[in-house]
Amino acid sequence: MDKRRSTTQGHGLALVVIATAQLMVMLDLTIVNIALPSMQKDLHFSAANLAWVIDAYVLVFGGLLLLGGKAGDLFGRRRMFITGVGLFTVASFAGGLATTQSWLIAARSVQGIGAAIASPTALSLIAVTFAEGAPRNRAMAVYAGMSGAGGALGLLIGGILVNLASWRWVLFVNVPIGATVLLIAPWVLPKTAGRRGWIDIPGALTVSGGMALLVYGLIRAARDSWSNTGTIIAFVAAAVLLGIFVLVEAKSKQPLLALRFLKNRNRAGSYAVMLLLGASMLSLLFFLTQFLQDILHYSPLETGIAYLPLPVVVGLTGLIVSRQIRRFGVKPFLIAGPLMVAGGLLWVSSVTSSSSYFTIFAPLVVVGIGMGLSFVPLTLSAITGIGSHETGLASALLNASQQIGGSLGLAALVTVAATATRDQMHNGMNTLHAAIGTGSAAKAADALHRLATGAAVHGYQSAFRGGAIGALAAFLVTLIVIRAHPSATAHRLSVTAHREVSKIEQATIDNADNADSLVPNLKGSICPVGSLLDSN
Repeated sequence: MDKRRSTTQGHGLALVVIATAQLMVMLDLTIVNIALPSMQKDLHFSAANLAWVIDAYVLVFGGLLLLGGKAGDLFGRRRMFITGVGLFTVASFAGGLATTQSWLIAARSVQGIGAAIASPTALSLIAVTFAEGAPRNRAMAVYAGMSGAGGALGLLIGGILVNLASWRWVLFVNVPIGATVLLIAPWVLPKTAGRRGWIDIPGALTVSGGMALLVYGLIRAARDSWSNTGTIIAFVAAAVLLGIFVLVEAKSKQPLLALRFLKNRNRAGSYAVMLLLGASMLSLLFFLTQFLQDILHYSPLETGIAYLPLPVVVGLTGLIVSRQIRRFGVKPFLIAGPLMVAGGLLWVSSVTSSSSYFTIFAPLVVVGIGMGLSFVPLTLSAITGIGSHETGLASALLNASQQIGGSLGLAALVTVAATATRDQMHNGMNTLHAAIGTGSAAKAADALHRLATGAAVHGYQSAFRGGAIGALAAFLVTLIVIRAHPSATAHRLSVTAHREVSKIEQATIDNADNADSLVPNLKGSICPVGSLLDSN
């Protein structure tokens, strides 16, 4: 009895360590957003360069998730978990001490490396620490709670720290948390053996560099033009690097991404659906954040609170889905989910400058239900048939699909929104000139403000519709590519469904964080309407 109690206590401490690390990573994803204006003022960032405080983290995190998952499989999950948390903690401390723009951006990049290592290994540690069934389900529930709490608390705590201290404390706050995890982890986490092999460094460098250049090219196209020399060079370089990546993976004996992973149509379809839904989700969160703050004049704290229904609905829907997969299989949920996401985005595209929060609340609930219907089935389809030594890589690939899809989709939809806004501004200039011709400065200022507001809203509406198209594409992929699991397979999947619920909250908060974090891109260099609104 004493031995059993000791084991239970040890597992409890292990769960505290894993969940605390997850809280730290999730907290950091949102907490920095609140501090961006203070960082800009203190370190003299331009609007375009300020976005790299976030982009550096997001691109490195998403680009290296595959590498982080593979490293855990090869070198042992406990070892890589500690390494990831250590890098994250040291980079947080260095970022808090930053005195130049380059210093801060470099620190954020290293944070991304640490998160890419720690995040996929944390879930793997739960799988090897807790027995399948009720113990693992409870552990996953705690993990999911920490994921949700981290994202939500980041917006609240960030505002408090910036107001009471300075922007540096949104980074310093990670240091005591990380140090505590590093002190306890070696004693309470089980030591997991790795397996023989090596890291595919050429594959990691080419895929990460290629995706970063592709996102950069899309962002530059929105800021300058598609025919700009720098834009073209970025796209060509991205295509070359990604082509090299495919060649490297085809010839490598231990590739970062085994191409055989994609030969299974259900698995490949799941990655494609996650990529498209990641893009659609960010089209909602990023542009709705702009709408709430620039048009309805919500504060950052109020904006964070406005989003709270979304993760709640996603989580509750996911719990229901995880219990029903045994009966229905994955495909019905993967058909209904993207359709609801598309419907919610089309609904929210009807917002106007006079809309109330209640006109936004309902679309958020619809999108939340759609994402909740999708995440658990996607995860199960992606990992079915994978050996235990490759679960970290398979999960990381699904996560990377979401991150990459979000980055690419957001960059493309920013271009759509910026173009729609500029066209609307151009078409409304005659009205503005007529107002100026009356000789009334007040009328001219009012006309400018109304024109800028209307143009901004038109851009947001166009982006929401673009996101809806992405969700409809995900529906078509499901319909055509993904096959329904036989009932026997569905029965086997139901055994592991509960442990996958935690990924729902993580995926939702990651998307929301990425969206909130990229706010500066639309104001300033990409879309000048934000500046017009601020000035009026």
